[in-house]
Amino acid sequence: MSRYVFEQLDTADQALRENLHRNDLDPIAREHMERALSHVREAYIATNEIGKARSVQQLVGDLEKVNHIVAKVRRRERHAASTKPIRI
Repeated sequence: MSRYVFEQLDTADQALRENLHRNDLDPIAREHMERALSHVREAYIATNEIGKARSVQQLVGDLEKVNHIVAKVRRRERHAASTKPIRI
């Protein structure tokens, strides 16, 4: 049973990663595929290492935290790039 599940998870992982390499992917579709890939990988952990996977709520919370930090860093980078040097 678990061998079949692992094969299915591997197939899903490969398909999602392959699609994420496309340049013509709609940004909303890309976001969904990135999140789906995280869920597939967490499902692999849940199947392979009983009791070590995060709950769906924990995973979503962690992903939201990462997205928030990345957005904050990007805002800082844009602000730093737009700041003109001061001449003394």
